[in-house]
Amino acid sequence: MPASHRLPVVLDVDTGVDDACAVLLAAMHPDLDLRAVSCVGGNAGVDDVVRNTLTVLDAAGRPDVPVARGAERPLLEPARDARHVHGQDGMGDLDWPRSTREPDGRHAVELLCDVLLEASTRPDEQKITLVPMAPLTNIALLLRMWPQAAAGLREIVFMGGAAHVGNATASAEFNVWHDPEAAAVVLEAAAELGVPVTMYGLDVFYDVRVTAGEAATLRSADPGGPGDLAGRLIAFQCERFGTPDATIGDAGAVCAVLDRAGLRTERLPVRVELAGTWSRGRTIVDRRDWSGDLAHDPHGQAPTSVDVALHVEAERYARLWLDTVGGRR
Repeated sequence: MPASHRLPVVLDVDTGVDDACAVLLAAMHPDLDLRAVSCVGGNAGVDDVVRNTLTVLDAAGRPDVPVARGAERPLLEPARDARHVHGQDGMGDLDWPRSTREPDGRHAVELLCDVLLEASTRPDEQKITLVPMAPLTNIALLLRMWPQAAAGLREIVFMGGAAHVGNATASAEFNVWHDPEAAAVVLEAAAELGVPVTMYGLDVFYDVRVTAGEAATLRSADPGGPGDLAGRLIAFQCERFGTPDATIGDAGAVCAVLDRAGLRTERLPVRVELAGTWSRGRTIVDRRDWSGDLAHDPHGQAPTSVDVALHVEAERYARLWLDTVGGRR
């Protein structure tokens, strides 16, 4: 597809096994124009995140995509990683050949700003879809430091939050829990700046799954290539969790950008809990439909509404990912 007809996207990542699955999809799908990847501390420390991201892009044959190092810790709290899920290097400890490239010299927030300001001069169909799949620290800094950059945004589709469940705690999803202040800032700033937001959260995150057998097929069909890496990422999760299949996780948010018809969303008010002992970092999704309750709520309705993902056509998205990373698109 000609570059002018592809959808421009920028990823913000904390790579991460499932971030790696997402980077492969965004880098390899012919309908996406991956303009940049910004990195933030989360699943692993930010330096590991940068190394992992460069390595995945090299595997995908995309050394042209700039990668920049961003915030190494949340706005207010110390960093807390998820190596118990993603391995000591943050990407499955796969012993995959490491990239020798250096990241872009700009801070990630500067890279984001530059890419978005350039896009702001283009027609609407060439504006950027920003896909954060990590703690939202970089994005909060961007929208507060350079709000004018929002003119280059088409929308934000972020992996984070949940209407019903948590994983980092019983209440909170990891990306929002890791830096809840940043998440609150992003939701507020997006509303102020008129940027549409879709929340691809835990309500759909675990549903899109690939089997160990499908992973083995990817590996055998493309030894040493992106299919091999994709298969190893799935196999690592199957082994770690003792399951016959594994989620593609963050890659589902990229699938949603490519194929919105496979996702059912509902526009709902959302706010982030910043104070609760047991619920800090929870996304409070307001699904009430009776004006009487709303009128008597002392807190009032959340001022920010987003498109909250509530159902995904899981097999459809799994096939989209498999066909792309397996080189069949």
